[in-house]
Amino acid sequence: MEQSFSSHAIAPAAVLRGEGAWSEALPRIRALCSRPLLLGRSTSTSRLRHHLKADLSAAGLAPASAELRFDCCERDLTHLRLEAQPCDAVIAAGGGKVLDAGKLLAHRLSLPCITVPLSAATCAGWTALSNLYSPEGAFEGDVSLNRCPDLLVFDHTLVRQAPPRTLASGVADALAKWYEASVSSADSSDGLVQQAVQMARVLRDQLLIDSPAAMEDINSPAWVRTAEACALTAGVMGGLGGARCRTVAAHAVHNGLTQLPACHDALHGEKVGFGILVQLRLEERMGGNRLAAQAHRQLLPLLRQLGLPVCLDDLGLAQASLSDLQQVCSFACRDGSDLHHLPFSVTPGALLEALVGAAEPSPLHS
Repeated sequence: MEQSFSSHAIAPAAVLRGEGAWSEALPRIRALCSRPLLLGRSTSTSRLRHHLKADLSAAGLAPASAELRFDCCERDLTHLRLEAQPCDAVIAAGGGKVLDAGKLLAHRLSLPCITVPLSAATCAGWTALSNLYSPEGAFEGDVSLNRCPDLLVFDHTLVRQAPPRTLASGVADALAKWYEASVSSADSSDGLVQQAVQMARVLRDQLLIDSPAAMEDINSPAWVRTAEACALTAGVMGGLGGARCRTVAAHAVHNGLTQLPACHDALHGEKVGFGILVQLRLEERMGGNRLAAQAHRQLLPLLRQLGLPVCLDDLGLAQASLSDLQQVCSFACRDGSDLHHLPFSVTPGALLEALVGAAEPSPLHS
């Protein structure tokens, strides 16, 4: 029987979404703080952050600026603590690594946190969780936070300026919610977990329908639905299900792939999307799951249509040695890995076979 007590950080205290959400957010930000630290990283978003900082100043605040030097890692967080000394809030504006670092920094300093996603690549702007990496970009672990952000600002005008690749990556990351939760949590007797799993199914269905049109036209209603599904709804599902709605092999494969420098140019969701194919292959071949084979046949052409990686070559690993791939598999299969939420055991050797064969067509008779 499942434990009767659980704790959930379900959603940000406030969410502003739509065209002009940033302008509407300024009075709320002013009510939360007077000297925020504006955190970013990418040179591609520096112009946007410059405008955000100017808007904060015009609203009567005294913002300071800081940038991540690496991914969300302890080395970055150490120097950010010093830069945040005179500040009374953290505003994280960027992609998933920036949002995770901003949330974790605010958590450790007991400061209000405002997230401003500048792409729809992840739901990191929503969740009470931060992933930690090494300075070299290798995944190390995740940190649960005591609450979601105080304010999430999802301004469509800002997010539309992100490269299309980021939205495709967000689609893959959001799709994984269903493929993983349906395995790890489908048999749960917990009502909230059951509802979170069904929410993940609805999310998958919407993305299967809308994502191709969203990629074709960023001014379409399909783009709005897809971007918000990736950045917002995917976070709702995680908050509602909590720790009992677990990730499985798709994210374990991502975590293993980050151990290879050659794969660091691939976005989070790109690695996770490939990980979904690997998980489905494991379910099909090791678990005898015919539905997994059918899901693989359905998903593979969509990922290709969206320009997402479906094989090791696509991830920049065409020249990877056997030792490199064994390193990926050993990390993904380590004790405590999400991979072990599968209903059958997986050895590093079996995972290696699934990695290599992730893009092979599933036989129609499966």
